[in-house]
Amino acid sequence: MSNSVLLDTNVLIYAIDADSKFHDQSQKLLLNQSYEFVTTSKNISEFLVVLTRAESLKISVDQALDILQDFTEDIPILYPNQKSSMLFYELLRKYNPSGLKIHDFEIAVIALAFNIKCIASFNESDFKQIKELTLILP
Repeated sequence: MSNSVLLDTNVLIYAIDADSKFHDQSQKLLLNQSYEFVTTSKNISEFLVVLTRAESLKISVDQALDILQDFTEDIPILYPNQKSSMLFYELLRKYNPSGLKIHDFEIAVIALAFNIKCIASFNESDFKQIKELTLILP
């Protein structure tokens, strides 16, 4: 999995939001065949939350699930496991994040538990503290 890259939620959202200024960059990244993309169950939950609450997108739950199904045909979903739980506590103690940052650490440790060390995100500040990861800014 040396060329595996975890896709953060924002990359997935921007890929379907044609009005976003990051749409083209997201699309270009997703078409890059030199990477094997994955995402986490946490990102999937966030994806559905954003899609179904965003007034600008006006997407129903059924539509959101259809979009999700299209994504997950090509993008495997990683789930928390015992190793990610241990890493979660380890990195929380190491970096001492608080509040919403803890969500980002959960995403990061799921990737790290599967030996994935790269994450693609437009939110550099969410992951730049985590030295175990390499951040790809699309």
